[in-house]
Amino acid sequence: MIDNNNKVAIVFGVRNESSIAWNIALKLQKSGCKVALSYVMDTKDEVLYLMEKAGMETRLSADVDVREEAQITAFIQNIHDELGPINYVLHGVAYGSQQVMCYSLPGSDDAAPSYLDIPFEDLMDAFNISAYSLLRICRVAKPYLVKNASVLTLTYNASQRVFPGYAGMGINKAALENIVLYLASHFREEQIRVNAISAGLVMTTSSGGINGVRTLRKIGKFTAPLGNITANDVGDAALYYFSDLSKKVTGNIHFVDGGFNVMGVSDDGE
Repeated sequence: MIDNNNKVAIVFGVRNESSIAWNIALKLQKSGCKVALSYVMDTKDEVLYLMEKAGMETRLSADVDVREEAQITAFIQNIHDELGPINYVLHGVAYGSQQVMCYSLPGSDDAAPSYLDIPFEDLMDAFNISAYSLLRICRVAKPYLVKNASVLTLTYNASQRVFPGYAGMGINKAALENIVLYLASHFREEQIRVNAISAGLVMTTSSGGINGVRTLRKIGKFTAPLGNITANDVGDAALYYFSDLSKKVTGNIHFVDGGFNVMGVSDDGE
């Protein structure tokens, strides 16, 4: 039903096989897309291995620090020159230091950093990578996108609810969602749509840094009407946004969390 044959997709944010962004990249490829991936130096070997394993062309990849506009520009220009205008962009990038997320290291007797003590410089670096980079990528990509292109980012319900183990990253996700709304309005003339998926907790390398992540998964099992989700569930929803099925949907924050976001308390049926 979804035919993306010969369409071009750029994916930012694949770290390894457990990444939600990787699941989305695979679904894009299976739907017919030509997929380009960014990486950072400490993930290069893993990303290139995954691309080779999946039959993706590794030449359609590059080391990109999303804080550096010149690197984003070089990457997007190269993909445009190689494959033509770009149909889809996934922003799956996020980062927060221990000081921003306020967690203690496993096996450490040190108390977790206090929310009140989040260093401004650390928070701004996390904001730069996790939120502002969407604006930066869209600014660079705009001349290379087809009309009716689709831009998608990944957010989390900590933008609207308190998850103590997520702490300062909740600020960044709230900012990211606001950026989505304003970009949706900005791109009205080009008919480019910008949306976000608010994914439930998936066990990825990044989520492993959230304090109490396994407890949250247990809570989700009973609290969410449909239970916990997997990266595959997020990938399925992403494919809707990366298709003509969503051609009139923009500025949407789409929850894929088993319904966790609608619940006030757990209902275990007793």
